[in-house]
Amino acid sequence: MATAHAARRRPAVLGDLLPGALARDAALVAGAAAFTGLAAQIAVPLPGTPVPVTGQTFAVLLAGAALGPGRAALGMLLYLLAGIAGVPWFTEGGSGTGAPTLGYVLGFVAAAAVVGRLAQRGGDRTPVKTAATMLAGTAIMYAAGVPYLMASLDVGLGRALDLGMTPFLAGDALKVLLAAALLPAAWKLTGAARDHDADHDADHDADHDADHDQGRDRGR
Repeated sequence: MATAHAARRRPAVLGDLLPGALARDAALVAGAAAFTGLAAQIAVPLPGTPVPVTGQTFAVLLAGAALGPGRAALGMLLYLLAGIAGVPWFTEGGSGTGAPTLGYVLGFVAAAAVVGRLAQRGGDRTPVKTAATMLAGTAIMYAAGVPYLMASLDVGLGRALDLGMTPFLAGDALKVLLAAALLPAAWKLTGAARDHDADHDADHDADHDADHDQGRDRGR
């Protein structure tokens, strides 16, 4: 029986540590969308650009790493579709399709999926790997957001970069560093808890097997 406990599938992402299956996944998807919507309300306008500094991108990166590609992408898709339908949880209570920043939200789905996939492969277990994973997700959001900004505002690439990327690079670096500190630390904490539980299960199984052997010897 100890072997059976040791053979349990290890969680690929932090969300797998939670019990349940379908209900858990539905709650995680809805929670990711709601968390991103709340983070979008943390917005600091910058002069000269329609793109504010928000907590959205950090929420997307964390959701991707914690939930894995499927659940994270579904959470961002729910956030996108509900916002387009009228739920006022885009940046600063916005909704619909009129904002020139909608391209970034479109990029959230792909970014969450890629970050989640990289996390499944261990991309959030060490600070260096986590930083690389977060940079990949951030690049995807810019790859979707900047061209949309160009089309919406009818500006060239250089101007779109000045409006929609360059002012945010320092903040993005801070978000990447924060994620690189938080996610590996979370894995270490949960790893210690799993090791404790595994040791407890192994001790329990050993005691059970010993009692079973003693009972069998007495019956001979």
